[in-house]
Parts: sequence; C-alpha cells; structure tokens
Amino acid sequence: MSTGTVRAVDGVDFSIDTEQTVGIVGESGCGKSVTALSVMRLVPHPPGRTIAGDIVFEGQNLLRKTEEEMQRIRGGRIAMSFQDPMTYLNPVKKVGEQIAEAITLHQNVDKKEALEAAVEMIKLVGIPSPYERAMDYPHQLSGGMRQRVMIAMALSCKPRLLIADEPTTALDVIIQDEILELIQNLRKEVGTSTILITHDLAIVAGLCDYVAVMYAGSIIERGKTINVFDEPLHPYTKGLLNSIPRLDRGKERLKSIKGSVPNLVNPPLGCKFHPRCPDATPICRTEMPQMLDAGAERLVACHLHRRG
Repeated sequence: MSTGTVRAVDGVDFSIDTEQTVGIVGESGCGKSVTALSVMRLVPHPPGRTIAGDIVFEGQNLLRKTEEEMQRIRGGRIAMSFQDPMTYLNPVKKVGEQIAEAITLHQNVDKKEALEAAVEMIKLVGIPSPYERAMDYPHQLSGGMRQRVMIAMALSCKPRLLIADEPTTALDVIIQDEILELIQNLRKEVGTSTILITHDLAIVAGLCDYVAVMYAGSIIERGKTINVFDEPLHPYTKGLLNSIPRLDRGKERLKSIKGSVPNLVNPPLGCKFHPRCPDATPICRTEMPQMLDAGAERLVACHLHRRG
C-alpha cells in the first residue's frame, strides 16, 4: 500500500456569480467532493487540512472564520446536499426533526412552525405522505427518499449558495426532473447560486451556465457550458464527452478513456493526464501545463494550446 501526502485538491480556482450554476465534472476520485467539503470547511482534520488559498464568500474569507462563525453560515447562507445521506443524517432522530432543526437554527421561527415548514419541504421534494415520512427515522426510508430528505434540508433555509453533490443519485428520472426544477426555482426566487457536482453530463448541459472539468485534483478546463460541450479543448474533456451515448451516433460504439486515474501519492511528472492522453508530446511528460486563456471565456491547462 502506498503511503504519503495526497494533494486531493491542488490549485482549484473558479468563481460563481449570483444566480449562476457552475457544474463540476470528472471521474470518481478526481476531487469534486473534496472541493465542496473545502468550501464548507468540513474536511476532517486530521487527516485532511487546507494548506493554502482563499475561499471568499460575499466578500469574506471563510478560511479565516472561527468554527462557531462557520456553524452560523452552514445550512443558512451556504447549504450542501451530500452524496451519502446515511453518513450525514442522524440515525436516532426523525428526519422531520432534523430538517426543522436547521430551520430553527437559521430562521426566526418556533419549533412548531419549523416542523410545519419541514413537512412542506418533504412534500416539495416529491416524498409521498410527507407528515408520516417526517416521523420516520433515516433507516426506515429508501435510499432515494433519504437523498431527497438531504435536498429538502439543504433547500429549507433558501441559501445564497447551494452545493449539490450528486443530488440525483438513486433517483428515478421523474424525481430527478422535479429536484432540478426545485433548484432552478430557488435560483429565480432568492437569487441562489449553485455548485452542481455530478458525473451526469446531460444534467450539466441542461442546467449549468459554466462547467469546470476536474482531473486528478485539478481543474483542467473551464468555461461556458455551451462552449465547452460544443468544442472541448482538453483531450480529457473530449474523452468524457465521447464516452456518453448520443442519438446522432447511431450504432457507433462508445469510446472509453484508456488507462486509469493516477495514484496521487506519487503522481506522474508533467501533465497528470499524459499517460492516458492520445495526443501527448514529449513536453507533456516533463512539464506541468499552466491554465491558459483560450479566448471566448475559456481556460484550459494543456500544452497543445500553448501560444507562441
């Protein structure tokens, strides 16, 4: 087994404006969820720690906030729906009480009003018999229902920034559409900005204004979603888009990205993607590419796009 320091997220840099939705995509283990947990200041310490950088929210650096200050921000102004509900839901507390607790903490309402609001949120995320389900414990709900409870909790206080980590995992297509519509409505209603972490490129194409593509802990391409999807610049982005089924390809076989994600304890020299890249050149094997301005609000970290 390899041991050492892993740079799970390295040099990630992006911004999000009011009412914008930014999608973060990439293979499992590329650093998407760690990026989200870093914004929330929820990376467990030890073993994890943030060693450099800034996380600026509404003009304030979250890395300089005390834990008490962050507790007032989390769930209120910034909320997150987590990928694994059973890790974050309290197993010995009814789900309605857990949603109501978040509402009571961040809004000026009593417990009765908070529970009524919690039941309404459970109804809004498409869970049938919302009052009865509010009285259930997490283990009494299906995986899809637990996922929706997490989303209800995240949306309950109408946050200014919503971080949705794989929000449609374990949900059928109809419920997926309802959840995504809820997120869209929240954006229109209170100007919520959203960071959407997903492996589903179709959801990104339909919902996100901008997209950031991550590989091995770093963003390797970002820009307007329509531009990135119409004309991907990085070979990895091209590989991701070529690996999804499309009606206009007929019976053409899907193309996979050869190889596997590198071990971040001992990553390859140069571009981390070069061992899998069909277009790699000698410089890719020795020199880490810097993020370059490719025009049209596009940024790409690839030697193939160096100018001059």
